[in-house]
Amino acid sequence: MKKVIILLSAAVLITACGKKHGETALEKVETDRFSVQTEKVEKRDISQELLLTGSVKAWEEAVIFPRVDGKLFKNVLDEGDPVKRNQTIALIDRDEVGAVYEPVVVPSTLTGIVGKTYLDPGANVTKTTAIALVVNQGDVRILVDIPERYIGKIRLNQKATFTIEAYGDEEFEATVYKLSPVVDAKSRMVSAELKAANKNNLIKSGMFAKVKLILEEDFNVPSVSLPCVMEETDENGNTNTFVFVVNPDETVSKTLVKAGIKSFTYQAIDGGLNEGEEVAKIIFGLKDGSKIKVENK
Repeated sequence: MKKVIILLSAAVLITACGKKHGETALEKVETDRFSVQTEKVEKRDISQELLLTGSVKAWEEAVIFPRVDGKLFKNVLDEGDPVKRNQTIALIDRDEVGAVYEPVVVPSTLTGIVGKTYLDPGANVTKTTAIALVVNQGDVRILVDIPERYIGKIRLNQKATFTIEAYGDEEFEATVYKLSPVVDAKSRMVSAELKAANKNNLIKSGMFAKVKLILEEDFNVPSVSLPCVMEETDENGNTNTFVFVVNPDETVSKTLVKAGIKSFTYQAIDGGLNEGEEVAKIIFGLKDGSKIKVENK
């Protein structure tokens, strides 16, 4: 009987001690401390870019028509063949009963390559029948439409890059060559053309292009990643930009900064932060003076 009493007393003591220990550990948890990731302010080259889609056109294109009615006698040149201005592309037999004529030449109106032939020999043709397409694509044009709100940042000779799906992530360089003086009343878009060199003839007329038009650039400027930046509108309707600067006592200070240009990943800081300062990535509930625990990966 004594042994049973002793064992029960020990069990009660262990349970009580365990409960007391658990309450002590829970009391030590700081519910007002935020686990955050941080980063250093670094100097970077930042560019603000506008993403557009466009279609590629040869620098010059001409649809070639015959000068007489008749039948296509022969395609002298095939698709892909180089051609010079006034060189014969095709021959036409005149369609006149009781008369015999030499085949009439169909000359090219520009220098380039034969992009397409439309008919086989023997086909009936008139003066309005397309015989061939000739393209000059030593340079190419990329036709794009730019939203009205960005027009103030667009100028001739502005730099751009573009990619073509057939060539993966390979980037080609271009510049703004032509800008329409009017805005389309329905779409609120402005038509523009970019010019690009086509040295290896990789870019073909009719291809689809993804364009990055560089609106602004800033070099060697302090910057942070976008998750570290917060914007708020004050009572006067002004938009203010803040970051949370990490303090030595493991708290953060909500700090007003002067925002510069913004890329897809970084925000340039033109004032209020210095290179090397540490800022926190913003999470819900974080505020001025919040306690933090840094958990960088």
